[in-house]
Amino acid sequence: MRYLTDRKRATGMGSAKSGVHHFWAMKVSSVALLILMPLFVCTFGSALGGDYGTILEYYQRPFPAIIALLTFIVGFKHFNDGAQVLIEDYVHGTAQKITLILLSCVSYALMAAGVFAVLKIAL
Repeated sequence: MRYLTDRKRATGMGSAKSGVHHFWAMKVSSVALLILMPLFVCTFGSALGGDYGTILEYYQRPFPAIIALLTFIVGFKHFNDGAQVLIEDYVHGTAQKITLILLSCVSYALMAAGVFAVLKIAL
């Protein structure tokens, strides 16, 4: 029988050394979205209800296009990080790996589609 202290039993089973980075990335993207979302709602809301030509002309200006691009990029990255935490907590084994891969593919594909759409209008 081995007499181990609690500390000795826990050695090697500690953090993965990435929790703080993930925490700060989520906090930074939260603050960025706190600023970007009202700006996006204001820029999108002022274009709402216009005809196709008016909206194309509106999003060809730099400010609304940049706000939309930043909102898509930061929003989907924040979504990916948050959903990753949920999956790591509640899904285990091979299903966890598959779900994390699918989550990354879907979130980055949606981000790329949004960025492509805004760039196609703006350029």
